[in-house]
Amino acid sequence: MSQVREQYEAYPYPERDPADEAKRLVTGSPSHPLEIDHFVFGGQRDWAQPFRALVAGGGTGDGLIQLAQILAQAGRPAEITYLDLSTAARKVAEARAQARKLTNIRFLTGSLLDAPDLGAFDYIDCCGVLHHLPDPAEGFAALRAALAPGGGMGFMVYAPHGRAGVYPLQQAFATLLGDMPPAARLKAARGIMRSVPDAHPFKRNAIVGDHKDSDAGFYDLLLHSQDRAFSVSELLGVMEATGWRLSGFAMPALYELERLTDIRIPDHLDAATRMALAEKLRGTIKTHVGYAVASDAPVVLASGRKLGLIPHIRGIAPQKLAQGIAQGQRIKLPFAGVESHLELGKEIAPLIGAINGRRSLAEIARAARIDPVGMGALWARADRELTSWGMLHYSTLLR
Repeated sequence: MSQVREQYEAYPYPERDPADEAKRLVTGSPSHPLEIDHFVFGGQRDWAQPFRALVAGGGTGDGLIQLAQILAQAGRPAEITYLDLSTAARKVAEARAQARKLTNIRFLTGSLLDAPDLGAFDYIDCCGVLHHLPDPAEGFAALRAALAPGGGMGFMVYAPHGRAGVYPLQQAFATLLGDMPPAARLKAARGIMRSVPDAHPFKRNAIVGDHKDSDAGFYDLLLHSQDRAFSVSELLGVMEATGWRLSGFAMPALYELERLTDIRIPDHLDAATRMALAEKLRGTIKTHVGYAVASDAPVVLASGRKLGLIPHIRGIAPQKLAQGIAQGQRIKLPFAGVESHLELGKEIAPLIGAINGRRSLAEIARAARIDPVGMGALWARADRELTSWGMLHYSTLLR
């Protein structure tokens, strides 16, 4: 792990300026509290109860700051532990937290393999870390041992097909430049890249771009000393072996085989096989982002059939979405690299427009003057389409 630590001391990742906290909050998946509630707690967590979270391998703090800021704004009690090997990355994360005057975080320097020694956590964030361990299964197992009953984990690991061309370059640079200090490696690699032909799979890969953003991004993508990708099958396999069960991918539509073929899908194909086939047919997934719970935990699903749940729309204001639907517009999905449109009928517009993050589905039905029985049938399609694209989550966070 010495080379990994050396890299992140020299080039904390992702590159962040604490002064930018005055301008924006970096949000995304995993670890937005609405997603956590939806995928881990079935949309029904009692947020009045203290929330104990571990950010394992927190880097410069994107997931940490998002989680801490949103919970603080909502007035929810939380104790969030940041853990990372890099003291340089920790300094950036601490400066970002200080800029926001966040007091619900404790900062530790160390390995995520030591997570079980820190106690039991209701939620664990592990974004972009497990694929950098010599033995990822050891990391999955350590985090499972740190999980409190009923809790869960948000994760991001690399996927192979969307990273076409990355690993041949990593291997070549490791052989040619492996003994150089980080700054010299970076300079040499940038020089070599100018000679890599345009036909190289990496240069033809339009969906990877970290190397264009910063020195830290270039190093993390192309010069990392410990890096592997997981196919869906491999990811589910290591989860099963270490006591985890997939609760859901943050954007399930990417893994839905029926969106990629018109042929009848054979009945004997189970859910895992269907997702694995979808990954191969789509060919552009570069990271797997999702949530996991203990393999022996009861299945608790956030379902639109439960009229007591509180829906939240993400990515677009509910009223703007409702207006577009009512006007018969084809709503383009607001995600880079996804060329698709929402398929929703005009009759759903009043329900979407009544969403405010505090009303339950039953209350929305009353506001839209739709009887609860009719609400169930009408809402089912919207529920499936919006949750599949990661635009709808159920949570009591703001109640």
